[in-house]
Amino acid sequence: MPGSSGRGVLFACRGAASTSLRSAYGGAPAVDDHYRARPPPAPCTTSWVVDAIRASSPARSPAVDEYAAWTRRHPSALGSFEQIVAAAEGKQVVVFMDYDGTLSPIVADPDKAFMTGEMRAAVREVAEHFPAAIVTGRCVEKVYSFVGLPELYYAGSHGMDIKGPTSNEETTTAALLQPALEFLPVIAEAYEALVERTKGTPGARVENNKFCLSVHFRCVDEKSWTPLAEQVKVVLRDYPDLKLTEGRKVLEVRPSIMWDKGKAVEFLLQSLGFDGRSDVLPVYLGDDRTDEDAFKVLGKSGHGVGILVSKFPRATDASYSLQDPTEVMEFLLRLVNWKRQPPSAAPRSRV
Repeated sequence: MPGSSGRGVLFACRGAASTSLRSAYGGAPAVDDHYRARPPPAPCTTSWVVDAIRASSPARSPAVDEYAAWTRRHPSALGSFEQIVAAAEGKQVVVFMDYDGTLSPIVADPDKAFMTGEMRAAVREVAEHFPAAIVTGRCVEKVYSFVGLPELYYAGSHGMDIKGPTSNEETTTAALLQPALEFLPVIAEAYEALVERTKGTPGARVENNKFCLSVHFRCVDEKSWTPLAEQVKVVLRDYPDLKLTEGRKVLEVRPSIMWDKGKAVEFLLQSLGFDGRSDVLPVYLGDDRTDEDAFKVLGKSGHGVGILVSKFPRATDASYSLQDPTEVMEFLLRLVNWKRQPPSAAPRSRV
């Protein structure tokens, strides 16, 4: 992986994942209990869940003035490209990418969220020039089957299953960290319960992402959103170790530990020896509410570029925006072309 220093990681996990991580990095302490099980969160109300669902599913195009005001606060990463690469001059750029809605379009059937061949080629070029990772709510095996690039890092299940590059295209990547390993039995049990409880709701689908569960409602009639949310809540009453969050037309069921995409970004930067360095510029592209955890990490660090992929104005900790995967691909290719330029040819404009 370009730029990897081989420095030992700060976190590991119990059981098999600890063994994998120690062999990969020459030994590491166990995951700090700070990130482990927390008291169960206060139960959310069904109205909160449905309000969140509607907020993540805008029913109309924004007014021109509203969108213009939003893009002044979060300008296009393409229109601001020279400013971004000016901030990257002399630094190691590290690229983090969400998958659904960022590298692939959002589709009704989550099993058909295929990226284009052109996008795959663009991501491969990014990995040739920068340390690069895909950070997704999907399980690693599923997103790897879509992407098929062994040279990437993959952080699946919202960062609860992190795997590193391999030289073998026929196998999935090597496990580095699985901080929620002990939750696998309860997640498997909750999956069966959710499938049974929601099978009467037309269009509802429960996806097992190994360390988390996704209840998709993109194909569910809006009149059934409240009953569906209530069904999910009823199931989770029996699983106090799990918590409910929401994304783009999906309800996420996760272990109640302090771990998310932001923690995954921190872990990967530490694993590469890049944490706390002023000569490193992390760039994170994502479209989902769950990506806000990563945007916040970059904001708190005082450096880094967060890019929200969205056609609709919404509150975000990202600095820049792109509208869709087509613009994401253009941005990635421009980033590669910038890297290929000799230093004297790089843009000199200031942020």
